[in-house]
Amino acid sequence: MKKEPPSSNLQMIPIDKIEVLNSRDRNGKVFAEIVGNIKDIGLKKPITVTPRTDADGNEKFMLICGEGRLNAFKSLGETTIPAMVVDVSDEDAFIMSLAENIARRQGRTLELLAGIEKLRDQGYDKKAIALKTGLGEDYVYGILQLLKNGEERLLIAVEKGRIPLNAALTIAGAGSNDKDIQAALQEAYESGQLRGNHLIQARKVIEKRRSLGRTIARGTPRKVPDVTSSSLVRTYQKEVERQKLMVKKAEFAQQRLLFVVEAMRHLLADENFTNLLRAEGLETLPKHIAERVWPGGSTT
Repeated sequence: MKKEPPSSNLQMIPIDKIEVLNSRDRNGKVFAEIVGNIKDIGLKKPITVTPRTDADGNEKFMLICGEGRLNAFKSLGETTIPAMVVDVSDEDAFIMSLAENIARRQGRTLELLAGIEKLRDQGYDKKAIALKTGLGEDYVYGILQLLKNGEERLLIAVEKGRIPLNAALTIAGAGSNDKDIQAALQEAYESGQLRGNHLIQARKVIEKRRSLGRTIARGTPRKVPDVTSSSLVRTYQKEVERQKLMVKKAEFAQQRLLFVVEAMRHLLADENFTNLLRAEGLETLPKHIAERVWPGGSTT
């Protein structure tokens, strides 16, 4: 039997009585647009809250949906906000909040993926999560598999549409062995999962996954590899090659500059050419060039 939606009614709720149930960070530009829209045309859609009682017996409300609108009202100095009040349990309120954020799919990728993970941790299977969020069962199953293996880089690539989910699962199944990963790429290519730009993006993700790890570091420093004599030699050789390349580039730039300076000297020695430049208002040179063309440093 399909569960009936909770009954609700519209009320003006004091903002200081509302607590945020499932807070998330927001893009500053998007938030500014929300504030501007509310200031210009008012609140088009009320927030959703559920009533509760605090330890002292006072009435309060838990926010289910509409944190951006609530914060916008606060920034505009409002003390009350229109809200749909629904009477649901703590668990249902939490699930409604997560499902709303996931279904809108406008938050940061990791937040949306974390929402699916929280639904799983609440005991919901792939079918229930798909029903609550509007996502396909196969998609939810694939995401849960990648979450289980800590494949954040692959997850983000899938969510942003850079690589197909099936290809990400194939790569994840190869583990960290380069040979197995290349075999997985070949398999994905031959099966048609990875072609064109998807193949290019997959290689980029695999390279980052190999060098930076499967997860996205958020404030946690990566482990510094042990220093050995061979690693020091390799680092030294790379630095030598880098400096040699810089010297070559500098010499090339200097040669081109000398060529330009010498060419300008010959051209400016031609009275007809200088008269033409004056007629066009181009008789001056950049200081850096003029100091080399004319030893006295004149720019005219």
